[in-house]
Amino acid sequence: MSGEFTNKVAVITGGSDCRKGSAMKIERHETGPRMSKAVIHSDTVYLAGIVADNPKGKSTAEQTRSILGQIDSFLATAGTNKSNLLSANIWITDMENFAEMNAVWDAWVSPGNTPARATVEAKLASPDYKVEIMVVAAR
Repeated sequence: MSGEFTNKVAVITGGSDCRKGSAMKIERHETGPRMSKAVIHSDTVYLAGIVADNPKGKSTAEQTRSILGQIDSFLATAGTNKSNLLSANIWITDMENFAEMNAVWDAWVSPGNTPARATVEAKLASPDYKVEIMVVAAR
């Protein structure tokens, strides 16, 4: 992950999705041709699925720590933190590693502020990836 977001801001006015005379601001960060790593609309921050940096040879726990560190950084840059998480979707390549991933998650998540969460076993984009996490947070 790079240290800072690169910013692309779109201001949308009028149209069927906006009230008459109102404007809607959408910020897109680390935007590429296929996706943005983060999108901020109003006071909601949406992160794309985040995978571990340099995943080759790393355990599920190591990958999960890498991902959660990236999530902390993205949220801080967006002006929020893990205590404001609304939801989390987690994809794991092997449910045999569910407890290992959960141990890292449980140590990281803000007590009393746990998000709605789903975890699914799935094949990921590269065989080196063992975990992918996507979160939504309030600002």
